[in-house]
Order: sequence, then structure tokens, then C-alpha cells
Amino acid sequence: MGKQYEQLSLRERVAIDLLLREGRSQSEIARRLGRSRSTVCREVRRNSRPTKQWSGGYDGQRADALALRRRRWDARFKLARQPDLASEIRRCLAMGLSPEQVAGRLTLEHGRTIVSHESIYRFIYHRARCKDRSWYRLLPRAKHRRGRLAGRGGSLARLIKHRVPIDRRPAAINARREAGHWEGDLMVFGRKGRALLVLHERLSRFTILTRLQDKTAATVSAHMLAFFAALPEPMRGSLTVDNGGEFALHYRLVEQLGMSTYFCKPHAPWQKGGVENAIGRLRRMLPRKIDLADLPSHAIQAVEEAYNKTPRKRLGYKTPNELFSDFNAVALQS
Repeated sequence: MGKQYEQLSLRERVAIDLLLREGRSQSEIARRLGRSRSTVCREVRRNSRPTKQWSGGYDGQRADALALRRRRWDARFKLARQPDLASEIRRCLAMGLSPEQVAGRLTLEHGRTIVSHESIYRFIYHRARCKDRSWYRLLPRAKHRRGRLAGRGGSLARLIKHRVPIDRRPAAINARREAGHWEGDLMVFGRKGRALLVLHERLSRFTILTRLQDKTAATVSAHMLAFFAALPEPMRGSLTVDNGGEFALHYRLVEQLGMSTYFCKPHAPWQKGGVENAIGRLRRMLPRKIDLADLPSHAIQAVEEAYNKTPRKRLGYKTPNELFSDFNAVALQS
């Protein structure tokens, strides 16, 4: 017997059926067929289970039909057939990459498609194939089933001074053709008043995190002014935010730095989808339940650095850091 396992044939399954009916032991059947005892035991155990349509017991022809059906079903799950590939993908997921990033990076490294991100998702979410149900916890948002959550919240749009609606944002910004256009939002936590200011550059996906002492408009605008003032002028073209009161002093950016500011429609946070996506990814490392006051600054910086060093599909699997550095260098020369 070699170490490589070969599927039982219909003839062997019928022989197992007949020998069991004669009262032969599984060890004797294995010797007669030239198979290991574990192979025969596994075969009988797997195909003798009772179902709603089957009262139980081993039938050779039925067992062969079940095996054929399982092989056809397994063909849908590449990772079930390639445990080494599955192990490598799990390692990458544990490092913080999404299925799409894992698939793209493998394609980049091997020069051909190794596995699609959809195959990874199907494997993770089909619990009958993926015996280890903890896989879904490795996903960026750790959802145990696929789908999206409904939105909620109010709007202060009519109360925000000098508010410019997103409908008036130029087409070049909408199309992400120019660097230097940003989206902003607050990443809030369970304890009242705890939040991070998240600023996201639309073209490079470069994202920064800033701890806030409070969520007042004065504090938020002060941090935004300090950050954008340090950038080259071409890299501070515009900022798009939602209608939260924390952005009520947005016009200070216009007055002091010449930036344009735009606001999403009420109840439409997806219109600043870049920063929304970034916050969703960051939640894996910064869940809402943590107490932000207990988190040291270097830990927040480490999360920010890890995010910006992650390869992205939209960037040709380059990292936000790489692209933002290139854009910044060009801006400094202009």
C-alpha cells in the first residue's frame, strides 16, 4: 500500500456490501481488498448514516453514488481540495488581509490566478465544507454571514453654516482622478465622548487616525487644520464629510487653507464611501467596545501604519503608503 489515498471503486464498494452481509469483520474485508482497515471503516461509517429517506446500513451502489455527489460538490471548493493553499490563505487572513487582497497578491506573486476572492468567501461561509467555523472571524468585519446592515441616524444639514452639497463637487473629484481630495469621519467607541478623527485620501486610500479629547466642532476643526496645514498645497484640495455637528466649523478650512468642503446628502453616508470602508476595516483592530482612553498612542499609530501598508486591489496591489508618498513628492516639486 502506498501513502497516496485512492478512491474506492464501485466494484470494491459492492464487495464491501456483500462481505458485510456475510458477517465478515471490517479488518477481514480490508485484507481481502488490499486496503487499510481505516479506509474500510471510514467508508462504512460515512455511508451508513440514516437519513429521512434512508433507514441506515451500508449499500454499495448507494455509497458509490454518494461518493460521486460529494466529489462533484467538493469541486466547488478549491480550498477543500488543497489544504496547503488553505493554510497559506488562513495565514494571510490572520495578518489582516481581506480575501480580495489575498487573491490579488497571490496572482501578483505567481503571475497567474491561484484562487479567486469569491472562492475564499464561499469556502469560509459554507460551514459544511469549512469545518473550522472560526475562519469568518479572520475576515475584515468578522461577520458570520454575508450581507449588509441597515443605516440609521439623524441629520443637522440645515443647521450647518456655509454647507456645500456633494452635488456641487467637481466631476474630477468624483472620479478619483486627482490626488489631494479627502474624506473625513469620526470613529466612535462605546464610552461616551471617545472618538478618533479619520481622514482618508480618496485616490491613494491613505488614512490617518487622530485621537480626540472630545467631539466638539472646535476640537475637530483644530486637528484638521493642523494636519492639512502641514501638507503641500496640491495635497489639500477638498474634504467631504457627513452632516454631523462635529464638522460645523468646516469653513475654517476654506478661510485659512483655501480648501473646498462638501457634505453628503442626509442619511447617505455611502457618498463618502472611502472613509466608511476604511473605518469598517479598522474596526477589526479597534472594536467599538474598547476603552479608547486605555489605548496608548503608539498602539493607534501601529494600527494606522498596518492599514497603510496593506496592499489594495484598487491600487494594483500597491499600498496606500507607497502611492501617497509618490503623490506627496510630486506635490512638493510643483
